[in-house]
Amino acid sequence: MQKERVWRILPERVRHVLDQEIKDYDDLQEIKLRTGQPLLIRCLGEEKIPGGGHPYIVTARDVREAVDYTSNYSLYACEEEMRQGFITIEGGHRVGMTGQVILDGGHVKNLKYISSVNIRISHEVQGCADKVMPYVTRNRQIAHTLILSPPGCGKTTLLRDMVRQISDGSYLVKGMTVGVVDERSEIAGCYRGVAQNHLGIRTDVLDGCPKAEGMIMLIRSMAPQVIAVDEIGAQEDVHAIEYAMHCGCKLIATMHGSSVEELRKKPVSRKMIDEKGSRGILSWPAEDRWKAYTTSTEDRLGERNDPAGRGPYGNRSGHVVWLPGRGRAGGRVQTDSGYPQDHAHAPGGDPVCQVLPV
Repeated sequence: MQKERVWRILPERVRHVLDQEIKDYDDLQEIKLRTGQPLLIRCLGEEKIPGGGHPYIVTARDVREAVDYTSNYSLYACEEEMRQGFITIEGGHRVGMTGQVILDGGHVKNLKYISSVNIRISHEVQGCADKVMPYVTRNRQIAHTLILSPPGCGKTTLLRDMVRQISDGSYLVKGMTVGVVDERSEIAGCYRGVAQNHLGIRTDVLDGCPKAEGMIMLIRSMAPQVIAVDEIGAQEDVHAIEYAMHCGCKLIATMHGSSVEELRKKPVSRKMIDEKGSRGILSWPAEDRWKAYTTSTEDRLGERNDPAGRGPYGNRSGHVVWLPGRGRAGGRVQTDSGYPQDHAHAPGGDPVCQVLPV
């Protein structure tokens, strides 16, 4: 079903090439069409040129057909979405486009003369958060959690599965009302307002809404116990997060970064972090603050089993989940029996996920 939803927006010639090249659709992450350039795909994190020594060269007609199929032959009707540079299709797949920008009052209104199309395939990986959840829960309650990693390592996929588990409930966390602000339509993958990904039975989604406004809207209208947002970065996001936490909501958020040290150097993070000795303390209320430890993994290992039974890291209120390496296939976080040792490992043994106590 998911493959059919993607294949129906592709030109017939491109579909034929991909059918010959792709053995397992679940491995496919991206399809890139650039006028006059070879067709490119990304599978399992690796970029490939289908056809080997005889690559398929994308034509202007191919790009035009892909745009027409995606927009149902009316790019004007998709104007609101095109202001963000992409259209979300059924199944939660995102079709990005570039070309000549049409401005209106100095703001992007639409695109014309489109020359590139990038189709990002949405994959749900239910269960990928299983081995992270014990580290971000305590007494069946979720802790404030920040997920930090470079692009393409699986932040959104991990966030999506955490939302599902918190919303549905499990032996680790009781079912809670979750509000999701999905500014880029990547978490829920909404199509005409309906989530295409499974986010749980107690989840409400604001699709295409700016994060700062959306968090406040959810608090005032839906009474969420947990708020989830993807890729915080603007100053107004920080203010909205502070407001939400003062209202008693737990926050789960993601942020781009290659390390906790880099987090301290970002302009927005600089305000959030109050460095004291070997710790960087995110400046939330004292009873709800996030602490980003800079101690070594060996130092942290001694804290994981708390005699009071308050969870792997004792009575703390939040966690930073750091994904320093690339997991399997764009957003797939591979874990095995590496927990509880502060790391999850890819099949090859390289750590792709580190949980820092906060």
